[in-house]
Amino acid sequence: MSNNMKIYLQPSFLICAIILAIAGSSMSFTIKKFGIVFVKELLPIKKSLDTLDEKKLIPYKVIAKEKIENEEIIKALGTNDYIQWVLEDMDVPADSAVRKCVFFVTYYGLPDRVPHVPEECYTGSGNQQLTSESETFEVNNDGNKVKIPVRSLAFGRISSNYWQSSTKFSISYFFKVNGDYTNSREDTRFALNKNISGKHSYFSKVEWKFFNNSRFGGEAYPTKDEAIKASQKLLTVIVPVLEKEHWPDWEK
Repeated sequence: MSNNMKIYLQPSFLICAIILAIAGSSMSFTIKKFGIVFVKELLPIKKSLDTLDEKKLIPYKVIAKEKIENEEIIKALGTNDYIQWVLEDMDVPADSAVRKCVFFVTYYGLPDRVPHVPEECYTGSGNQQLTSESETFEVNNDGNKVKIPVRSLAFGRISSNYWQSSTKFSISYFFKVNGDYTNSREDTRFALNKNISGKHSYFSKVEWKFFNNSRFGGEAYPTKDEAIKASQKLLTVIVPVLEKEHWPDWEK
């Protein structure tokens, strides 16, 4: 008998082979027993975000529709189904710090990861994160009260302009994932992974920032209380539209 064959007859090798065979059989049994689906099928959005009806956003007026031209950024984003609009609240004074809003929504109908959250994106571009807080907003969605956990971040940025002082601004965001609302990457991953027997999964990220043009140049930003009040107003308008016309009906 050759030395190579003797290796395969060693007790340690045989024990490992038996354990692996049992583990493989157990895994197959578990997958079949509980109907675990590892590879999800594409879950298309009801209507592309590009078709979002601007008329249903009143009192907000869409003053710009920005597109990402850099292919590397699109690749990192992981989806082509997104909108990045600049909204203007026609109800508030022209000089209000919440007069304008950068509104960014992405949709992933075949998610295999969670994209970068603002904590990474903004610190990566040279800003310092100052605070991270969770706020809960209540929205009336077709007669049902929906509670939405929102992550609110404050960043500090030092202006290169000698005449301007340090600038603080806030970013808010949440995820809609498999019918649930979350406001962190960890909670979003958990919501995706708990759907072990479902054939589909999806998530959408909604992100926004309030600002206005400063009379000294650059941008002016709201206080925390101003941003919270403006966020409640924004979500009251936009969430029912996304729920009814764009996000999948998870219950179906």
